[in-house]
Amino acid sequence: MQPAREELLDRIEGSAQLDLVVIGGGATGLGVALDAAARGLSVALVEAEDFAKGTSSRATKLVHGGVRYLAQGDIGLVREALRERSLLLHNAPHLAQPLPLLLPLHGARGRWLEGPFYGAGLVLYDLLAGNRRLQRTEFLGAARAAEAAPGLRAPALAGAIRYWDGQFDDARLAVALARTAIQRGALVLNHCPAVGLLHDEGRVAGVLAEDRETGTRHALRARCVINATGVWVDGVRGMDRPGCSALVAPSQGVHLVVERDFFPGDHAMLVPKTRDGRVLFAVPWLGKVILGTTDTPRSDLAAEPEPFREEVDFILGEAGRYLARAPARADIRSVWVGLRPLVRPPDQEPGETKTLSREHAVLVERSGLVTVTGGKWTTYRAMAEDVLAHAMAAGLLPPRAAGVTRALPLAGAPTSGTRPLSAAPGPHLYGSEAPLLASLPGADREIAPGVSEAMVRFAARYEYARTVEDVLARRARLLFLDARAAAAAAPRVAGLLAEELGAAIDAERSLREFTALAARYAAVPQ
Repeated sequence: MQPAREELLDRIEGSAQLDLVVIGGGATGLGVALDAAARGLSVALVEAEDFAKGTSSRATKLVHGGVRYLAQGDIGLVREALRERSLLLHNAPHLAQPLPLLLPLHGARGRWLEGPFYGAGLVLYDLLAGNRRLQRTEFLGAARAAEAAPGLRAPALAGAIRYWDGQFDDARLAVALARTAIQRGALVLNHCPAVGLLHDEGRVAGVLAEDRETGTRHALRARCVINATGVWVDGVRGMDRPGCSALVAPSQGVHLVVERDFFPGDHAMLVPKTRDGRVLFAVPWLGKVILGTTDTPRSDLAAEPEPFREEVDFILGEAGRYLARAPARADIRSVWVGLRPLVRPPDQEPGETKTLSREHAVLVERSGLVTVTGGKWTTYRAMAEDVLAHAMAAGLLPPRAAGVTRALPLAGAPTSGTRPLSAAPGPHLYGSEAPLLASLPGADREIAPGVSEAMVRFAARYEYARTVEDVLARRARLLFLDARAAAAAAPRVAGLLAEELGAAIDAERSLREFTALAARYAAVPQ
């Protein structure tokens, strides 16, 4: 059985020189920690809040090969993403699965102009996938398109193009990464921010971390420090070199959640070019439908960014053009916003090396601090390999062969039988650990649709949940599905956490903070 959080803290306190400390518990940081631990390196990871608290829990829930990059001619990037899509679907089939998407075509223009154009691109997408292709792209006539997605607006519907990508539960996948890394020997801690960097003669030599529950500080000395804090990487870089140029220009993406009857069926919808040139998705997920997303530049780095009224107007307006039943503000069950770390080249400094791409950047500072940002969930594993390759090339880590995570099942990966992620939440999300979940007290008592008492206990005992938000936002996902239902369930969750964790947490404070957060997710700008 995996160690409890208290045991991990004891091991960190007793650790000597580590090979690697990772700052940041999102997709990239967790991927790096798992890869390094699987190669036999000694690893610690510290996360200021909870695993996937930031961008990594707010994705559009698509595991995709980057089809939009075909138009830009970046074939290599598409091939990499398609390869990584295949690996992710194989390594975590309970949390990442194939998903059919429809591109609706309307009128003569859709059938005779847009259909051939997008169809040709998606056939090329299939060819690039090779034997990793999920299903064949095909054209559906109007009747078959309406049958596949009954929620599509029927007037002038000329048909649709159906192609395949994947969908996933991003936050639960992050927790699975953390647990798998711990099983491989990594010391992984949430609610333990890096409050400073350790230096020896101008070189980064470790991290000073503080356990938020006790206030105890831990000096983690290491040969290499990886800054994988996503949109917040410049704050950590500033600990090393105050006044450094910014590496990230943030933008925000807004998602609205409505009931499944607005878009029933198991297909997603992609509109590749709305009236103003943006992209619109309608994705069935855990019994609801996600509508989004936007791409709005921001100048701040809010932990909980709020949607702008015009972003909500855009999503509702475009959804109303394509769905038979147009959603309104009153139909929104939850609205959530994520910040994307868009990479911009920093000023070059002597002794620095950097690799920039449209997807991610790796920067090795003169001090030895390694920063990685950008990218997308689908390629988290390849990004981790790239980060470690840079660290080894710079002499910060001993050489170890790559590729160890290509066929590494993540915690809970079943050997057979999964339910679709479009279905309502339930024990199927726990994969091979569903029997363990069923053995816990309260497995037959729901505190909200799809959330049992046993799930709260499982989150506290095995998934390192420490707050009501940890449970209802990133273990059970109820906050992202229905914010008001999450607020109603919160008092019972707080009571169960108090039973499980005792004096280690302040359950009343956790409840107050979550209640305020849920009110924000339920509020829709008018």
